[in-house]
Amino acid sequence: MTTRAAVNGIDIAYESFGSPTGRPLLLVMGLGAQLIQWDEEFCELLAEQGHHVVRFDNRDAGLSTHFHDHGVPAMGAAPPYLLDDLADDTAALMDALGWPAAHVVGASMGGMIAQTLAIRHPGRVLTLTSIMSTPGPSVAPPTEAAAAVLMGRPAEGREAVLEQAVRTWSVIGSPGYELDHERIRAMAGLAYDRCFDPAGTARQLAAIMGSGDRTALLAQVKVPALVLHGEADPLIPVAGGRATAAAIPGARLVTYPGMGHDLPRELWPSFVAEITKLTSA
Repeated sequence: MTTRAAVNGIDIAYESFGSPTGRPLLLVMGLGAQLIQWDEEFCELLAEQGHHVVRFDNRDAGLSTHFHDHGVPAMGAAPPYLLDDLADDTAALMDALGWPAAHVVGASMGGMIAQTLAIRHPGRVLTLTSIMSTPGPSVAPPTEAAAAVLMGRPAEGREAVLEQAVRTWSVIGSPGYELDHERIRAMAGLAYDRCFDPAGTARQLAAIMGSGDRTALLAQVKVPALVLHGEADPLIPVAGGRATAAAIPGARLVTYPGMGHDLPRELWPSFVAEITKLTSA
């Protein structure tokens, strides 16, 4: 069941899995992605390992507050908000949940938010897991093909959006694992029906680009940290994961051959095992 919490002056939509007495685990999703991109089965696997799992929509995604009045940011213009604000949203959501601190897992832009949360609110993060992310937008630039997908014109109409999703994941997904076209279409359809706001994605991208590099600040992070990254990621190449792990004292890096910029089902057991090892230490 989706619940909304009033946090940081906006509404954040979230869902939870597992026992409230479990280890608190917050899942932070990436650019333009909704909470449903954390697959229910994946969330249940984490819950089975003793976690109380919460997945949520960042601002400008899904059922959380959208900043429609800001439109699409002009190139070079100041963004309406930064990753700092997204991290503050996350800390405020933890307040609403009654969590003094939590284990935080972020994917892609979610990893950037999780990193920023650990920097800005160090006492709120028990452990940090950064998946297919980077300490800064210029650390590991995307390939030409991946950049074209990222900056491409949004499709119009439900069927066109579903087809565009298949084309996108064909470029940035995991070449070492079979691409499930039907699952991609189904997930894209769910996301479209739940909320379709390309301008919101553009505002999130502006936040990423306007937030600069976190490498030096990550040296302040003292919590146990895990970095998971695909060796075949064209959107945030593996250099981004290596840079993240190098920047955080004591961070453990695990890379996966054949993994691109997605979370292949075949690797879920490994992801869950690695996260659980970190949170239960």
